Amino acid sequence: MEEEDLAPQTLRPKPLDLDSLSIEALNEYIDELEGEIERVRAAIAAKESWRGEAESFFKS
Repeated sequence: MEEEDLAPQTLRPKPLDLDSLSIEALNEYIDELEGEIERVRAAIAAKESWRGEAESFFKS
């Protein structure tokens, strides 16, 4: 487990003021968020894979 995994994850950016954004800007923001979601899912999949590999060493 990485040291950064143990650190508190409380730092979150402030939500954007959606009322001030145009429809085009909101759609761009959705695209950015969807890209970030994919990045997070890939990180989760990698960590699950690493965990599975680590657990296989202990089951032997």
